[in-house]
Amino acid sequence: MTVHLEVAEGVGTLRLDRPPMNALDIATQDRLKELAEEATRRADVRAVVVYGGEKVFAAGADIKEMQAMDHAAMVARARALQDSFTAVARIPKPVVAAVTGYALGGGCELALCADYRIAGENAKLGQPEILLGLIPGAGGTQRLSRLIGPSRAKDLIFTGRQVKAPEALALGLVDRVVPAEEVYAQAHAWAAKLAQGPAIALRAAKESVDAGLETDIDTGLAIERNWFAGLFATEDRERGMRSFVEEGPGKAKFV
Repeated sequence: MTVHLEVAEGVGTLRLDRPPMNALDIATQDRLKELAEEATRRADVRAVVVYGGEKVFAAGADIKEMQAMDHAAMVARARALQDSFTAVARIPKPVVAAVTGYALGGGCELALCADYRIAGENAKLGQPEILLGLIPGAGGTQRLSRLIGPSRAKDLIFTGRQVKAPEALALGLVDRVVPAEEVYAQAHAWAAKLAQGPAIALRAAKESVDAGLETDIDTGLAIERNWFAGLFATEDRERGMRSFVEEGPGKAKFV
C-alpha cells in the first residue's frame, strides 16, 4: 500500500509511502481518500498528521501516468482526483501537515488540505504545473488563493517557482519552520495536544471557519451561532465550565 494510517495517542498519521518521491499516482490518490474517510469515522482518531517521511513530503503527480492520459481520460478522472484531496480537507478533526523536502504540485495541494503546516528547514513548496502547460488540478488554484491571497497565489501558479521554507513562512504558506529532523515530532505533539481536547467543539470550530469562509458574513455568523448553541448540549461543555469555575482555566478533562 502506498498510504498507511497509523494510530497512537489519539493521533492518526496518514503516511505516504511510495518511494522515492511519493509521486501521487491514481492508486495513491484513491488510497488517500479511503484512509481519510477511515480517519473521519474512527473514534480513536481525534487528530491527524499527514506525513511523507523524513526526506520528502510528496513531489507531485505521477507525470508518466498523466502523460499517457488524453482529454477524455482526464475528464473522467479529474473529479476523483479532487475528491481524494477534499476527503483530507474535510476530516472533521484537527489536521496538521508535516512537510519535509519537496511538497510540489499535488504535494503542495495536499499540504493545503491541512489546518496547520509545520515545515522542515529543508522544505521546498510550489505549484509547478504551468511548466507542464497545465494548472493545478487538485485544489491548488482555490485553496492556495484562500490561504495566502490571490496575488501571491498567482505569482506561484503563474511562474511555477519553488519557495524555500523561510519564504513559505513569510507568505503564510506554512505556519512553523523547524529543523527537518524535528518535523514529525512537532507535528505529532501539536496533534496529540488537540486530541485531548473537546472533540465536538473542535469539529464545530473547524466547520464554522471552513464553511464561513465560503459564504457571506451573515450566513457565517448563523453557522457559528448554531454550533455555539448546540455545544451547550454536550458533556464536554459541562465539564469545561465546571472545571473553569472550580479549578481555573485549562484544567478540564474532556471525553
